[in-house]
Amino acid sequence: MKFQRVQQGFTLIELMIVVAIIGILAAVALPAYQDYTIRGRVTELAIVGASFKGTVTENISNNGGTLPVNACLGIVDTTTATKNLVSAACTPATGVITVTGTAATQNTVLIYTPTAASDIISWKCTTTTPIKYVPAECRAP
Repeated sequence: MKFQRVQQGFTLIELMIVVAIIGILAAVALPAYQDYTIRGRVTELAIVGASFKGTVTENISNNGGTLPVNACLGIVDTTTATKNLVSAACTPATGVITVTGTAATQNTVLIYTPTAASDIISWKCTTTTPIKYVPAECRAP
């Protein structure tokens, strides 16, 4: 009586193909993951800027829709440096808000500039950081 052997397990070439596929996927996924991590850190900067924007907007509204002498009145700079934030500042004469990040955010600087026209107050965000890292509001040309 002859017994036939049933193949069990994987061959070496099959295992090498699986390892190669995993390696290729990791090579693509790691840089994308790093970009998303930086974007998350830059979001912290945008949140700090948004907290300043509310006060400046209120000051402009209270001044009849025009920039007051001190557009930053009422902003208490309680921002302390964190892993992602170096500083946040407001320029009293113009209401421009500047939020600066650390090296963990690719040294991102977000600049929010208010524009008051009639009763409409709009904000423009500018930055020199690559577009892939900044919030959507800062990507517009």
